[in-house]
Amino acid sequence: MTFQKLHLGIELGSTRVKAVLVNNDLEVVASGVHEWQNNLINGVWTYDLEDVWISIQTTYNNLKENYFNNHNVKLTSISSIGISAMMHGYLALDKYDNLLTPFRTWRNTITESAAYILTNEFLFNIPQRWSIAHLYQSILNNESHVNDISYLTTLAGYVHYKLSGKKVLGIGDASGMFPIDSTIGNYNKTMMNQFNCGIQPYNFKWTLNKILPKILSAGECAGYLSKDGALLLDPSGELQEGIPLCPPEGDAGTGMVATNSIDIHTGNISAGTSVFSMIVLEKELSNVYPEIDVVNTPTGKPVAMVHCNNCTSDINEWIKLFREVNCLFGNEISEDELYSKLFNSAMDAKVSTKGLVHYNYYSGESITEVDDGRPLFIRTPNSELSLGNFMRSLLYSSIATLKIGMDILIESEGIKLNQLLGHGGLFKTKGVGQTILTSALDTLIAVNETAGEGGAWGMAILASYMCNREKYDTLNDYLSNKVFKNNVIEVIEPDKNIQYDFNQYMKEYMSCLDVEKVAIRKLIRE
Repeated sequence: MTFQKLHLGIELGSTRVKAVLVNNDLEVVASGVHEWQNNLINGVWTYDLEDVWISIQTTYNNLKENYFNNHNVKLTSISSIGISAMMHGYLALDKYDNLLTPFRTWRNTITESAAYILTNEFLFNIPQRWSIAHLYQSILNNESHVNDISYLTTLAGYVHYKLSGKKVLGIGDASGMFPIDSTIGNYNKTMMNQFNCGIQPYNFKWTLNKILPKILSAGECAGYLSKDGALLLDPSGELQEGIPLCPPEGDAGTGMVATNSIDIHTGNISAGTSVFSMIVLEKELSNVYPEIDVVNTPTGKPVAMVHCNNCTSDINEWIKLFREVNCLFGNEISEDELYSKLFNSAMDAKVSTKGLVHYNYYSGESITEVDDGRPLFIRTPNSELSLGNFMRSLLYSSIATLKIGMDILIESEGIKLNQLLGHGGLFKTKGVGQTILTSALDTLIAVNETAGEGGAWGMAILASYMCNREKYDTLNDYLSNKVFKNNVIEVIEPDKNIQYDFNQYMKEYMSCLDVEKVAIRKLIRE
């Protein structure tokens, strides 16, 4: 069985690289996945670029084999390709395309001074993970590589550049590098001039506008797969060159697409290694909040983003421990069954987290002004340490910082939310993460039947939209009337008992934050 048109989406996430191949009806016809992890090296969270290409090639090869096994046809040509990856971070190249310093990911909280100065200069929140904060911090640190920068981009922009030779970026991903003026669909000129004027005394060889990627919007062609790019993606040489690529996007943008949340009055929550909400704005925020970013959809609309660095990593580590206990007694249990049973143990009506507080901080968390990662579990002597209580406190911890930022949007900005679309690993166990989150936020959290396909599927949609753009007025039109026309959405009402328990948990969580900060200062062993 073959399809006339095939569209490939590849997303480099925090813990895995996934590729999805869809037909023109956006049905998944093949997929591939490869697990990977960042490394903390010399105090910096990073991925080696060699691992980037090994992971991409392994993922694509898995997809190619999956396609052949399913359809008995070799995959040699594709109608369109899209690349997505984690937003933000710092990936600086010289004029010879050499990496000037190890890739600094979004997870780092090492740019506090730069973020503070730029936020006050621009009167616009610049979070620590943004590319411009990393660049300015490098300047403040007098790092010698800065003068040699020829190109500054994101991980998605880097991979796209190596595949196509084009230094471009989708507007959503670009909005996590430097602020966007939504009225013109480009970098904010006033802020760009402020930055360039501010760095004049350094006499760098470059100005900011010369080293940032060109911005493109969804639906535009962003170049073609080169001969070298085809071999980078498929070293076997079977994949043909000349395939059009759509603008590379960040994982936030693909999440919005995968949940049909790119228009005003829509929003979504992505809950995986990190957790963030994306609320498409009808008007600008009235104030600057350090807890809230303003980024953009793949079509350029402004979005309020509450981004928290930590979500499921600590849960995963505890479940590994429980699995080790099972293995010790000779019990073989699948990972899916283990997650399901442990997550569901938190849903018993008798469960209470009184006296139990978790901090899931594998890395720093700007919202709570925590500079470094120290996962921590605190309990009082009279607390009840049952499995259900323990697991619920873990689940609460995964969304506690998100709650702080969301309260600002709802209470201070008066944003009305009828429902949010949820996607990511936290929602994998049916009903559990969804119930916890909808109760904690007192907002309906819906999960659609396609959300499990994730950002790679969202990227494949963007690639297919580029090929079908002339048939639809806008990307929103394409999503509503083509992609999600017959989509089924599951909605769960808030649980009042969980809602009360979570609110009590948050009081203890906030009151114990000083303990977490002391742990960062004291628990150090080189």
